[in-house]
Amino acid sequence: MGCTHNCSSCSSNCSSKSKESFIEEANKLSSIKKVIGVVSGKGGVGKSLVTSLLACEMQKRGFHSAVLDADITGPSIPKGFGITEKAMASEDGILPARTDLGIDIMSINLMLQNETDPVVWRGPVIAGAVKQFWTDVIWDNVDFMFVDMPPGTGDVPLTVFQSLPVDGIVIVASPQELVSMIVEKAVKMAEAMNVPILGIVENMAYFVCDSCNKKHYIFGDTKAEDIAKKFNISAWAEMPINPSVAKLVDAGKVEEADSSVLKNVADKLASL
Repeated sequence: MGCTHNCSSCSSNCSSKSKESFIEEANKLSSIKKVIGVVSGKGGVGKSLVTSLLACEMQKRGFHSAVLDADITGPSIPKGFGITEKAMASEDGILPARTDLGIDIMSINLMLQNETDPVVWRGPVIAGAVKQFWTDVIWDNVDFMFVDMPPGTGDVPLTVFQSLPVDGIVIVASPQELVSMIVEKAVKMAEAMNVPILGIVENMAYFVCDSCNKKHYIFGDTKAEDIAKKFNISAWAEMPINPSVAKLVDAGKVEEADSSVLKNVADKLASL
């Protein structure tokens, strides 16, 4: 005889309980079409920058983008977009901040009294905050929500994969040889969670010399295409070391940066 539990609401760990039964309901006023996770196996590879540029690129293409900043202990999304105001609330839920281009943003920094205050929370509390950004925030008519996740394969990525209806992920890496091993960890986690890998971005792949205007691969030949082929990932991109982009991010003007460098990955997203 099959399971007699009401698996959509019970807490039993029966075999017929599907992954979908763990998905949290979004706010009743929210409308979100696609949820894209942006992940990395290690820190310092520019994941938040890629998240921001992808949101900008899709917004420029006529889609309504949003960013859910799931990096609770190291939030950097508001800084890049120049958002300093705090999140507002209504009777129906929390209202995200909105950028100059019209991108909706929610981050823990929009709820702290001072943006430099540390978030000294244990894993379950951090995971709970990420869930609340999904359940309590009113995400109005969003075409693409980008979830900027902390590095690694810990509590928050697991919470996002289990609690949000993630349509796919974009993996961000840097050129060092060690990173290919770390990328494989992120790939295997996505496969274990049955989440499609939509693209891979190699950040800091090269720089363009001011004098000769040639690409110089200072960390060796790019590995993005090789890694994409190895794991059967259809879309990939190389991002250069670009001081002008760093200056724009520091000034809170990431929306002015050239996001077309992620064209291949954005094309893949647009085809979903």
